[in-house]
Amino acid sequence: MADIDTFMGRAPVIPVLVIDRVEDARPIAEALVAGGLPVLEVTLRTPAALDAIREMKKVDGAVVGAGTVLDPDQLDTALEAGAEFVVSPGLTDRLGRAAADAGVPFLPGTATTGDIMRALDLGFFRLKFFPATAAGGLPVLKAMTAVFGQVRFCPTGGITLASAPEWLAEPAVACVGGSWLVPRGQAIDPEAIRARAAAAAQLRSR
Repeated sequence: MADIDTFMGRAPVIPVLVIDRVEDARPIAEALVAGGLPVLEVTLRTPAALDAIREMKKVDGAVVGAGTVLDPDQLDTALEAGAEFVVSPGLTDRLGRAAADAGVPFLPGTATTGDIMRALDLGFFRLKFFPATAAGGLPVLKAMTAVFGQVRFCPTGGITLASAPEWLAEPAVACVGGSWLVPRGQAIDPEAIRARAAAAAQLRSR
């Protein structure tokens, strides 16, 4: 199984997806992959999420993971559904140990220096910074990376196509998570999704 650096390095943006209807999963995945964003995070926030992971994995080129994983039980169900990586909004000892034992690429959420130190204690050096904007934005992340130079981040939460370049210019940022690619509550328009993905795929961190 690939390590977390492989997933974080595939594209500058990882779409963060809330899927309400299973039948939307494949068209969304096909549009995002066609636009140049192959790594997809399906959040476990809806009853359709696990089946959406299964459907998206049928799309050529799609690399599908599970987000909003809160505990070891959800970790297990995500892996059973075929998730290739796992993302959490935070980090507990139980979840961190379960992810390590499972050998799955894991991106735990952090927002403070204490969170980062807990992650390092558990052996995780690739972290989600969440909620990125609400937690203080880029100034806070820069202050923390001055202390934890070995860590690379995927900031998520409140980032947009307009603000992403500033985040990606920070050397400690490997990629960003974006919910703007497929806004929840809007009708699924594959061509519009593909266009948003293509614009995001052009962003570069270097």
